[in-house]
Amino acid sequence: MADVARLAGVSSQTVSRVSNGSQGVVEETRQRVLAAMKELGYRPNSAARALKAGEFRTLGVILFTLSTTGNVRTLEAITESAAMEGYAITLMPVAVPTQTGLHGAFTRLGELAVDGIIAIMEVHLLDAATISLPPHIQVVVADSDAGDRYSVVDTDQSEGARMAVRHLIDLGHDTVWHLTGPEGSFAAQRRADAWQRVLQEANRTVPPLVRGDWSAKSGYEAGLWLADQPGCTAVFAANDQMALGLLRALHERGKRVPQDVSVVGFDDIADASDFIPPLTTVHQDFGEVGRLCVQGVLRQIRNQTADQGTTLVPTRLVMRDSTAAPPNRPAR
Repeated sequence: MADVARLAGVSSQTVSRVSNGSQGVVEETRQRVLAAMKELGYRPNSAARALKAGEFRTLGVILFTLSTTGNVRTLEAITESAAMEGYAITLMPVAVPTQTGLHGAFTRLGELAVDGIIAIMEVHLLDAATISLPPHIQVVVADSDAGDRYSVVDTDQSEGARMAVRHLIDLGHDTVWHLTGPEGSFAAQRRADAWQRVLQEANRTVPPLVRGDWSAKSGYEAGLWLADQPGCTAVFAANDQMALGLLRALHERGKRVPQDVSVVGFDDIADASDFIPPLTTVHQDFGEVGRLCVQGVLRQIRNQTADQGTTLVPTRLVMRDSTAAPPNRPAR
């Protein structure tokens, strides 16, 4: 910095202000300093600056998989929101969702010097009594049922599932079958619980739960079985990818959608309107989830307080062409 100051004919403080992007530097002086930096190959030492300022302008993100649409879109939203606030993202995948794996991720992120952490927990890891996050860490959790201990941001899973099942009942279907997500998934459990509750409140028979793993392949395999079930005229799939596989299986079994079987998904992925037929589904606002996660952890960093409680992002039902009244019955 002293070399740059001598070459540009300014003080070291002026060089510091230019390198920090501070206002109050005459444009001619700024350009002279930038030219001196380029000539000398000088780049500001961000690590030293972070130690002096007490912040690294970096957020850590912990997640267990990038194979699901929800995680990818939430991570994308977090990255964009952080960038708008002037923060970079350090991603830390955890191969196995255990206490040891989680603590290891927090330790490694601590070594990499991050200001706060966002944990995308699609499993019930934080709900177990033996699981806890390290103390004195500013953290926000996405997709979890741990709002009594941490700051949580999530989609309103229950309301989204309720709207999907209620829509099918209102069309006149006697009951609704459910293709759920993997065991241990918080989102899958929330949606399955709401499905069962709506059917019970409507005095409808609750069919056996059919389990998938979020993939289109598991939806296809489940769909082959569902197509052979007598009286199956409506299916609520816990995500759009499984709904895609389900549509293929029903087609191969000679079942028309929606004339014979109505299908509702969950997520409203970008391709949902291009399915055959276009898919009725529950829209999740992943962008808002990511934005609130970033805002929440930055609020903790700035106030040096650990928030608790759950913030729910509303869902909405997007009606397309994959749902209709059951065969030989008008919609209610």
